[in-house]
Amino acid sequence: MSKIQIINTHSHINMLKERTVEEALQNCADENITIIVPSYDDKSIYEVDKLTKKFDKIYGYVGVFPEEVKCFSDKTLNDMENIIRNNSKIIGIGEIGLDYYWDKSFVDLQKEVFIKQIDFANQMSLPLNVHCREAYFDTLNILKENNKNSQVIMHCFSGSLEFAKECIKLGIYISIGGVVTFKNAVKVKEVAQNIPLEYLLLETDDPYLTPVPYRGKENQPSYVKYVAEEIASLRGITYAEVALTTSKNAKKIFPNII
Repeated sequence: MSKIQIINTHSHINMLKERTVEEALQNCADENITIIVPSYDDKSIYEVDKLTKKFDKIYGYVGVFPEEVKCFSDKTLNDMENIIRNNSKIIGIGEIGLDYYWDKSFVDLQKEVFIKQIDFANQMSLPLNVHCREAYFDTLNILKENNKNSQVIMHCFSGSLEFAKECIKLGIYISIGGVVTFKNAVKVKEVAQNIPLEYLLLETDDPYLTPVPYRGKENQPSYVKYVAEEIASLRGITYAEVALTTSKNAKKIFPNII
C-alpha cells in the first residue's frame, strides 16, 4: 500500500551538508514527500531553477530573502520573470518578507524590496512564501496594503495564536515546521492545535530547525513526517488526516503540483 503524499512547502534541500540532494530525495521518495525549494538571493534563483528541472519531486520559489535585499535590483526581477516564464515548476515567489531579529539597520530597504516582490507576484499571479521574524505588525500591514491577488503562506510560523487568527482572516495559510516538536514551543503548539486545519501547511525549513527525535542534527526534507505526527497528536486526529488535508491545502495554492 502506497503512503499518503505529504507536501513539504519549504525545504532548502540544496543547502544540506551531511547528505546529497539525491540521498535526501530518496528518503523523501520512501515517504512519498514532494518538496518546494525557495531561493534567497539573486544567484540562488538559478540554482532553484536547475533543481526543479532536474528532479521530478522538486518545485521551486524564486525571490530574495530579507537579509539579502541589498543584492536586489530591477535586473533581479527581470531574471525571476524569465525563469518563471520558462519553467512551470517555479510555482511561487519566496522566500520574501521582513526579518528584524538579526539586523535592523536596513529595515526600510527590506520593506521596499518586500513590496516590490509582492507587486511582482501579483503581476505574475503567483503565491507568496513569506518570512516574518519579529516583524509581525509590519508584515501584515504591508500585505494588507499591497497584496491584491496572490495567495500568501506564512512560512515557519512563529507568532501567537492571535496573530495566526488575524492572518487567517485575510485568507493567509499558516505553515508549521519542526519547532512544533520542541518541548518548550508553547506558542507554536497552541497555533498548530487550534487553527482550522484547512489553513495549515507543513514544512521543514531544512537544514535548520530539526524536529525531535533528531534535534541537534542536520534537518532534511523527509523529517516533515515528524511535524505531521506531532500536529496529529496535538489535535487528537490521525496522521493520515493531517497529511491528506495539508496536501490538499497545498495543491489548492499550487495546482501545478503532481
